Amino acid sequence: MSDAQQKIFEMAVMQSWNAIVITDADVRGGCKVLVANPAFCSMTGYTLDEIRGHDLKMLQGPDTDPEVIAHLRECLKTGRHFDGSTVNYRKDGSPYIVRWNISPVRDEAGVITNYVSVQQDLTAFREAERKVQLLARALDVTSVPVVLTDTCFRIIFANTAFASVTGYPVDELVGKTPAMLRSGQHGKAFYDALREALASGQDFSATFVNKRRDGSLYHVEQNISPLYDDNGKVSHYVSVSKDVSERVKREARLLHEASEDKLTALYNRRYGEKLLAEAHQRARALGTDLTLIVCDIDFFKQVNDHFGHLAGDQVITDVATILRGTVRTSDAVIRWGGEEFVVVLNDCDLGAGKDLAERLRAGVEAHRSDGVGTVTLSCGVASLKAQEPADALFARADAALYQSKSNGRNRVTAAGSF
Repeated sequence: MSDAQQKIFEMAVMQSWNAIVITDADVRGGCKVLVANPAFCSMTGYTLDEIRGHDLKMLQGPDTDPEVIAHLRECLKTGRHFDGSTVNYRKDGSPYIVRWNISPVRDEAGVITNYVSVQQDLTAFREAERKVQLLARALDVTSVPVVLTDTCFRIIFANTAFASVTGYPVDELVGKTPAMLRSGQHGKAFYDALREALASGQDFSATFVNKRRDGSLYHVEQNISPLYDDNGKVSHYVSVSKDVSERVKREARLLHEASEDKLTALYNRRYGEKLLAEAHQRARALGTDLTLIVCDIDFFKQVNDHFGHLAGDQVITDVATILRGTVRTSDAVIRWGGEEFVVVLNDCDLGAGKDLAERLRAGVEAHRSDGVGTVTLSCGVASLKAQEPADALFARADAALYQSKSNGRNRVTAAGSF
């Protein structure tokens, strides 16, 4: 080696960021230190003068792994390369985690003359790694579903709670996108708003209706937030959610109970008025037809007087069943009060409404209620006029009903035909 090469070698060793120490090859004598660079001295707290001529056993302590040291000695004895990690101790007694590799240095004859060890203090790295692992464990054990995606929305982490609520094992979730959970309950506008919010660096919060692995639907209140790297660029997205399926079911049940007539299971009048107002608003906005049927069980007071109120309730229930079973699924049947019913027909003109009312009337007449026999139904039908308020529409249908009663009952009368 030329003097210039040797100079470069010395500068490389002494200026290396990694800790480097060179020992002799006397394995039995403990491999005494010949050279140590400043990085090694800084890491251990010893000066070169304090460690030169000593073996590095002086760095070992209570938490030094004996198995690692045994492997180290075996490698030295057999002239093999060593790589390992354990706890060493500085001059002041403080522990640090070191990873080092040792390579044998051979002369031209292949005889080992020295060992060179390159070392790194991993204490800070391991502490950071420990904190990351602790955070990951904390996220995993929390009862709140958490999922982390990259900027392409591929899942890179999902906790146990997220796996539990979706029904997918974590290993089936990683690498996929949350699109696998789409239920079809949200339209394009919903997902466009989501992407627009995230693209602008904003959070997105909404109640999602998602689909589990088994195909069942569930509701979650979900917040999606962008995560930024050190350069201020979005690197990931984190989603934190709360399963609100039970709450949604409870609210739906309460709404159903508040809207349902207890005897017939039809809509009650209070909710019916709301449905009529919404149907009226929709028809006015879209320019579509809206028709009402108002009907009344004929001579119902006589049923109660002759057969009792239980029989009267049965007649009302029977009529309600006939009405609900005859109309379209898009139509609303309402028990308006007592023996009176209202049917709201969306997208239905007067002619079609009158035909349906006739089928309702005929269906009731053909039915025989237990203990009572045949009852009949009178109906009034009206269709929405331009600029007509909802209450005016109802008044015209109700007037048509009373015209049916005046004309002998058990008949259908359309508003404007009398």
